[in-house]
Amino acid sequence: MNQRNKNKAIYTVLLLLCIIGFWLFENFYTPDSYSTTDDDGLKTDIPSYFLPSTSTGVIVEHNHFKLSYNEDFEQAEWVAYMLKRSHLTYDDRDRPYFIEDPKVKTKSADWRNYKGSGYDRGHLCPAGDRRFSEFAYNETFYTSNISPQDREFNAGVWNRLEIQVRQWAKRYGDIFIVTGGVLEEGLDEIGDEDVDVPKYYYKIVAKGDRENLKMIAFLIPNYESTEPLHHFVVPVDKVEKVTGLDFFRKLPNSTESKLESQSTLAGWKF
Repeated sequence: MNQRNKNKAIYTVLLLLCIIGFWLFENFYTPDSYSTTDDDGLKTDIPSYFLPSTSTGVIVEHNHFKLSYNEDFEQAEWVAYMLKRSHLTYDDRDRPYFIEDPKVKTKSADWRNYKGSGYDRGHLCPAGDRRFSEFAYNETFYTSNISPQDREFNAGVWNRLEIQVRQWAKRYGDIFIVTGGVLEEGLDEIGDEDVDVPKYYYKIVAKGDRENLKMIAFLIPNYESTEPLHHFVVPVDKVEKVTGLDFFRKLPNSTESKLESQSTLAGWKF
């Protein structure tokens, strides 16, 4: 083999190695974890009486939110977190990779399930609520914290609701949020891991303490709407019925029943 042919063969092998390396990177590489010992030392606690039930028993606790993961649907059935007035910063953050949640033993769905699906990797605990810390911000990019959302929905009515919740935190101080997709049989699925696409998303917001609690719940179809946000307000009982979950279950039964049966805008300025 002459020198020219040898060089051509070497270039061909190198090109093939580059192609294989790129394919492996695209399909298998993810950073290990954002939850390292080098975190910022901060932690956002959630009072236990706020937390809902879990249908799976798989509760995952991160420094700044908690979730209940449902492996059958390859996403969280709920994500719960506190939003404080002090959290509301406008710090610029570089968007990290979406990576699998190392605390989900069955592995949360790979972000590549969303590629070419037509659906956004929709945050449940918004990255915008966690700009106060790089560590807290990066935590929201675990795939346990995302769900397939219609693009116009994610950028539209869902985003409007997230902005409204921040305005409430600014106005009222500490508030509690629990949110997720309505997981039910027969949903469309995307990706190799069959990630289910919810038809509806819910968000429940509460303020006050155990003795003086006010709550408001939203149930919104997974497509864009220009309707005012208050048109999607429902009793918490309605969200419990469609999700099969029990919210605020550690409150006294009489208090829980009274608060969850109401669908009121009183005390919530839009």
